[in-house]
Amino acid sequence: MLTSLETTATVGPNRQLLLDDDLPADVSKKVRVIVMFDEDIDERKWLASARDNDAFEFLNDDAEDIYTLNDGKPIDEA
Repeated sequence: MLTSLETTATVGPNRQLLLDDDLPADVSKKVRVIVMFDEDIDERKWLASARDNDAFEFLNDDAEDIYTLNDGKPIDEA
């Protein structure tokens, strides 16, 4: 079972994370770290990276093209 803890940190001079809070005393093994930071990303670069990512290659398969403009119902936002 994974337990999560959210805290903030500062990136140090050697690109090391310096946590703003102490970890619980019973944490003494490897941990999983997800780093999220604010960054202004050029939308065109972001879309280009998604377009060129092999993970989405399956979308070019004709078998994935299963919907037409006649499918579904219009959204009534009134």
